[in-house]
Amino acid sequence: MTEVRYNWTKKEIAEIYHRPLLDLVYEAASVHRENKDYSEVQISSLISIKTDGCPEDCSYCPQAARYNTGVETHSLMKLEQVKEAAQKAKDSGASRLCMGAAWREVRDNRDFDRVLDMVKGVNEMGMEVCCTLGMLTEHQAARLADAGLYAYNHNVDTSEEYYGNIIHTRTYDDRLHSLATIRNAGLSVCSGGIIGMGETDEDRIGMIYTLANLSKYPESVPINALVPIEGTPLANQKRVSVWEIVRMIATVRTTMPKAKVRLSAGRTEMTFSDQALCFLAGANSIFAGDKLLTTPNPDYDTDHRLFKTLGLKVLTPDPDGPHASPENA
Repeated sequence: MTEVRYNWTKKEIAEIYHRPLLDLVYEAASVHRENKDYSEVQISSLISIKTDGCPEDCSYCPQAARYNTGVETHSLMKLEQVKEAAQKAKDSGASRLCMGAAWREVRDNRDFDRVLDMVKGVNEMGMEVCCTLGMLTEHQAARLADAGLYAYNHNVDTSEEYYGNIIHTRTYDDRLHSLATIRNAGLSVCSGGIIGMGETDEDRIGMIYTLANLSKYPESVPINALVPIEGTPLANQKRVSVWEIVRMIATVRTTMPKAKVRLSAGRTEMTFSDQALCFLAGANSIFAGDKLLTTPNPDYDTDHRLFKTLGLKVLTPDPDGPHASPENA
C-alpha cells in the first residue's frame, strides 16, 4: 500500500513529474487502484451565487471588477433559486454542490446569513455542500461548519514563486492562512490550482509541493486548465495540452494518494479519449453542468455519455459527513 506522506521534497516530486509519461500514468494508476475504487467518479456542480464585481486582480478571472469581460453581473441569489439549482444537479447525478461568490473575503452581514441558510438548505437535501467565498475568519468558518458545510474551496492557484505574477491583491501567505482556518474548523479542504498561466514545470511542481506538505493534504485537489477570457490579462495565453494536464493529475495522485483529484476547468476542449487518460492517471472527480461559475463546461447529458462509454460509476455522498471519516486520516 502506498505510504501517505507529508514530507515530500521538491526533488522527489520533480522526479515523479518528469518520468516518461507512460511510466508516470502506469504508476499513478497503480496508486489509484490501491487507494480508491478507480471506476467511481464524483460528480459535483458549481454555481455562482453572486457574480462579478470582485475587488481582487486575479489575472485569469473574468469577475474582477477592474477587467471589462462582458460577464453578466447578478447580486446574491435567493435561497429558493439555489435549492432549485441543487435539485437539478442532484437529479443529474451530482452529489456535491459548490457555491461560489465573487468576494475577496467573507463579511459578517446579511449576505453571509443568507449563505448560511443556503448551506443549511442544500445540506438538508442530502448533498455535500462546498463554498468558495474568499478569505474568512475562524468564527465564520465555525458558523459555516455549524450550518452543515462539508467542504471549503480555497485554491493556492500556482507556486509561491510564481504567484506574484498572477495576483497582487492577496498574498500567498493569506491563502495558506485561510487553508489553516478551514482545517481548524473541521471542514474538508478543497484546494488546487490552474495550469497554463505562463508558469514553468518547476512552478507546477512547487504548487504540488505546497499542497502535499500541508499538515494534512486537501481531501479534494482541483486541477484547472486555464480558459483564456477576453478582457483579462491572460486572454492571449495558449491553451495547455492534454499531456500537461495528465502529467499534473498523475503527479497529484502519486503524492496525495487518498485525495479526490478533480478534473476541473478546461474539459470542453477535451475529447472522451483525453478525459479517459485523465481518469486512468488518477482523476476521480469532475464538475458537471454547462457552466463553471462563468466559463463553459460539458453538460450533464454529455458527461452521462462519457461515463457510459468508459464504464464509470457515479460516487454517492459520504453519509457520515466530513467529521466522521477523513479521507486521508
